[in-house]
Amino acid sequence: MALAAAALVACSTASAVRPIPITQLTNDDQIFVQLREAARTNDAGRAAQLASMIPNYPAPSYVEYFQIKPQLFDSSGHARVDAPDAPVLAFLQKYDGQAIADRLRNDYLNVLGTRHDWRNFDQQYAKFVLDDDTQVKCYALESRASRGENVADAARALLVDPKWYGDGCVDLITVLGANRQFSSNDVWQQIRLAYEQNYTSTGSKLVDALADQAPDPVQFSQAVNTPPLLLARGVGADPQAHQLALLAITRMARNDPAMAAATFASVAPSLNSPERAIGWGTIGYQGALKQMPGAVDWFRLSANAPLSNPAYEWRTRSALLAGDWNMVRWSIEQMPESLRKQPSWVYWHARALKQAGDTATASQEFQSISSNFNFYGQLALEELGQKITVPPKTTVTDAEVQQAGNTPGFDLAQRFYALNLRLEGNREWNWPLRNMTDRQLLAAAEYARRIQLYDRTVNTADRTKSEHDFSLRYLSPFRDIVEQDAQSSGLDIEWAYGLIRQESRFIINARSEVGAGGLMQLMPATAQLVAKKIGLGPVSREQMNDINTNILLGTNYLAMIYNQFDGSAVLATAGYNAGPGRPRNWRQSLQRPVEGAIFAEAIPFQETRDYVKNVLSNTVYYAALFEGRPQSLKARLGYIAP
Repeated sequence: MALAAAALVACSTASAVRPIPITQLTNDDQIFVQLREAARTNDAGRAAQLASMIPNYPAPSYVEYFQIKPQLFDSSGHARVDAPDAPVLAFLQKYDGQAIADRLRNDYLNVLGTRHDWRNFDQQYAKFVLDDDTQVKCYALESRASRGENVADAARALLVDPKWYGDGCVDLITVLGANRQFSSNDVWQQIRLAYEQNYTSTGSKLVDALADQAPDPVQFSQAVNTPPLLLARGVGADPQAHQLALLAITRMARNDPAMAAATFASVAPSLNSPERAIGWGTIGYQGALKQMPGAVDWFRLSANAPLSNPAYEWRTRSALLAGDWNMVRWSIEQMPESLRKQPSWVYWHARALKQAGDTATASQEFQSISSNFNFYGQLALEELGQKITVPPKTTVTDAEVQQAGNTPGFDLAQRFYALNLRLEGNREWNWPLRNMTDRQLLAAAEYARRIQLYDRTVNTADRTKSEHDFSLRYLSPFRDIVEQDAQSSGLDIEWAYGLIRQESRFIINARSEVGAGGLMQLMPATAQLVAKKIGLGPVSREQMNDINTNILLGTNYLAMIYNQFDGSAVLATAGYNAGPGRPRNWRQSLQRPVEGAIFAEAIPFQETRDYVKNVLSNTVYYAALFEGRPQSLKARLGYIAP
């Protein structure tokens, strides 16, 4: 059964894979989309009913998957102990080696982990290709622990973000607490981490892992819900009272770091030195997020404390903002190794060494990340005295592109894109890329470009390791429109492209969770405001997402913000993402002028922080491509004064 509006194309045809309007979907396609939704909400009865209505649908593996998956989980998303095994095992055998089989194996591993069926879990885990589910990794460690293996260090390295814990990681922490691989301090640290990041239900579940050392429920409730009340009574001598005090401070600091600091100063003498450092660390972290000038001083009192990963990072950012390079160095050196190895912290550690006069070691560290095609790789290259260029272009043949078009999974991916099912489309597209050589990746990227799947072009070309084509990695479709609108609004065309690449990856009908739309991801209210300012009058949602109008409005909006911020690309880019008011406040909170790179590193919102770095890194590569000469990221970042 062919799709109405997007015949699955051979690469010689330059037709685009465009989503079909919902009203034009065939009846079978509409049922398939409803089936997917039933699977998402784990409604097994509805899924079975819908699947029976499309027995010959041309994506049989997904029709089957969407029937099986809701039988494995309850309506809250928890794995069912009584889930059926036979249909899962039959499916895994039938579709062995396909992306959808790996997806079902991931689901099934959560069921086997919930059952503590370690023999079957281990068999399936050995075949789980993507291995990208924290909960499954927790079950894998629990399986090893069940055989008497000590997994405490591996567990500490894994358990750094409660957002991804789920039942598996809570179970792991409980088991490690019970078999004494985790001390009560380890468990309390996990409880504090959950509450620090505001995952309160995870935090309350973890109390069970303390078993016979669990605190009095009334006191625990006070620490969590009315911390000033608990701390007003002072801190008892027993270890549990100390842990409750630290939890109470963690909770207080989220709401009012200054009040938490004043309270903690009065109870700190009752605690030992490591506990005091932990308390000041969590207060410093919350103070830094709120851009309080005292945060760096609170953080200075946290040396050698076991902190959360975000607290380690914000301690270093606070030191950068304060210009305290010695603190930058020791703060990074105290990070866990996996965190310290991230390019951002390698770069800032090298800068701190350079500041201290150890240029030889600094150069080695810059060298270690300078081949990375990203923000910190570019900055490291400039520290080594080089400018930023694009690598030599590897060109693939038409025959290679033709062959790439026949890759198993690509047809199915295109069907899903036409149905606007991007998650499934990306899964099918990305699966065969895992085993491709650089040339094959470039051929697949070029194939995607020819059928106008521009986001896949960029993401596929982005994967190459030693052979590259930056004209695919930094694609520039709709060049005449972007060039004309950028010039008429006084913008660099490379900056406009750097932003579009980050915003939408050139997906014409891109929609964000908050309602932004089109290539330049404009919010409806912003689009209306800009349209009015440039004399377009009211624009409909359809006009707003039209390529010409969207680029016209987006480039004009960026130019308006740029002018508001005295020509700072860093502030304007942040303003485009977070609204102009926020970077204005962030700038006002500065105590002294800072490099643009430090300002970008210290943006309080992770999404905006990553956005600014990516947009400006993109911009430099676009400039190198368009202008054909070496570029400087540092020059674009400039300095930002309060």
